[in-house]
Amino acid sequence: MTQKWDVVIVGGGLAGYVAANLLSRTNLSILLLEKGKSVGGRSRTNKMHNQYLNLGPHALNHKGIAKSILEELGITLNGKSPKLGGILIENNIEYAAPFSPLDLFTTNLLNWKERIEWISVLLKMMKINPEKLADQTFQQWAKDVTQSKKVESILYTLGRLATYCHAPELVSAKAVVSNLQIAMGGVLYLDGGWQMIVDQLHNKAIVSGVKVQSQTLVKKIKPIEQDEFKLILSTNEEILGKYVICTTGPHELNEMLIEEGNHEQNSEYDQITPVKGATLDIALTQLPNPKLLFAMGFSDPLYYSVHLHYARLSDDTTSVVLHVFKYHHPDEHIDGASVKTELEQFLDKLQPGWKQYVITKRFLPNITVNQRLPQIGDERWLNRLKTKIPGLYLAGDWASPNSILADGAVSSGKDAAEDLILYEKRKNSAN
Repeated sequence: MTQKWDVVIVGGGLAGYVAANLLSRTNLSILLLEKGKSVGGRSRTNKMHNQYLNLGPHALNHKGIAKSILEELGITLNGKSPKLGGILIENNIEYAAPFSPLDLFTTNLLNWKERIEWISVLLKMMKINPEKLADQTFQQWAKDVTQSKKVESILYTLGRLATYCHAPELVSAKAVVSNLQIAMGGVLYLDGGWQMIVDQLHNKAIVSGVKVQSQTLVKKIKPIEQDEFKLILSTNEEILGKYVICTTGPHELNEMLIEEGNHEQNSEYDQITPVKGATLDIALTQLPNPKLLFAMGFSDPLYYSVHLHYARLSDDTTSVVLHVFKYHHPDEHIDGASVKTELEQFLDKLQPGWKQYVITKRFLPNITVNQRLPQIGDERWLNRLKTKIPGLYLAGDWASPNSILADGAVSSGKDAAEDLILYEKRKNSAN
């Protein structure tokens, strides 16, 4: 028997669950479909040998929209904020990162003229309205605000840290600078990992009457008449929905919408490039160099951070959870073996002898961090795409015109739910 629902949500990640929780306040019947065995998407946390490993380094912006929306939904966010500081590495030489006032004036990375210029650039960055940068790439803006190659490189390093994007010549200055402004307000590492957000959202949704069905892959989404969609599953089972909120990636969504026999790619989906990286997630019994908690490559797109120092990520209070990460360029060919060696050698420099203390580790050579590299003009076609098929709402880290990462996922889930509720109210009042 064909199931019929008011709202079918495709995807059980942050966007899907935020939408589900907001819609559960209405009288609409809601079905959430997740293709995986477990829900959460890229916010899942795996428990391995009593250690809690996120899928790569995750941090929640204190001043980001995701945190405020999650708190509005009653989600408890426990954890601590890492201190500013750490080191930058260039040509195997370690320098204090000029991110805190003390390190700014003591680092050997910059001479006095460069320090003054860096302060000036930081002030400009914090004061500017990012909307004014809508027609510039991040590289164009960086070259405009500084004459110093070192200061320019620090901007690119900070840009990677705040957005995971390693393509200053492609990425929108508006997107990077707005994310930098938010990131400068600090981040939170979460106790128990990001699974704690997922679990709370899931439990609240279930209690509110949302039906969640995992291991359910949607093959096709077909508008069949006004106010009705047919979703065809991989089992060929059919589900009917008055409205659909799709939180999958753009290429996956395009495959669902393509009619049989018509394999032309929608050009708007075609231009969407994902942000990717490689991660080495590790738990150690101890740190050989316990004082070093954060480092980045200055010219190399590498990152290292000890998350357990600030968040409870282990059942054993003495162990250490850390992440080593490489930001991929969109045009880069990825050789998993060489990337793994690169990340391990980076950790060798920072924590010599770390291999003898390994409890568990996991290497992921090419994970998607964000489904869309934010580029100039994205807002125009994204807004066009959202209204293309009435009754179909888009959400996910790629679908927000103004945000990326968790902020994009959570805010787009809220926007989709609110747009749907408004449409339903208007339709009911018209009848």
